[in-house]
Amino acid sequence: MYTSISHFIDEWNQEAATTQKVLDALTDESLQQRVSPEDRTLGAIAWHIVSSTPGMLIEFGVTVDSVKDESTIPTSAREIAETFRSVSANTSEAIGNQWTDQTLTEMKNVFGMELQKAATLNMLIKHIVHHRGQMTVLMRQAGLKVPGVYGPSREEWSLMGMEAPSI
Repeated sequence: MYTSISHFIDEWNQEAATTQKVLDALTDESLQQRVSPEDRTLGAIAWHIVSSTPGMLIEFGVTVDSVKDESTIPTSAREIAETFRSVSANTSEAIGNQWTDQTLTEMKNVFGMELQKAATLNMLIKHIVHHRGQMTVLMRQAGLKVPGVYGPSREEWSLMGMEAPSI
């Protein structure tokens, strides 16, 4: 759990940059990829990350602008990626300006649970990490090159002149 705003902002910026790398690798055609007819498309998951981040912040008590037309999934991968770029910067700025190290221990009712504000920030990061993982699987199924997240992807291993581990 976070004990300082700067620690959260550092981790947010790192995870958001990794998420940005994944979003930047999407193509318009790949946005329709899905595991099954009952599941979300790759574009829907990507847009969920983008559009739900401000909503989560608002639930946490942070003043931030919502995403315009959040219920309409763009057909442009670039639009999704560019919107996240803005949402990510707004997240760092809003938390940095509105919360302090001392407020991290305050309790907040979030989604029906009493949580410390520090825990809500942890929830925000885990949310994008969770959905980013879903996206990378769908990206692979869509035939896209998947960027490395916490290490090199299969394609990145070969660029380093090495074979990707099989296990």
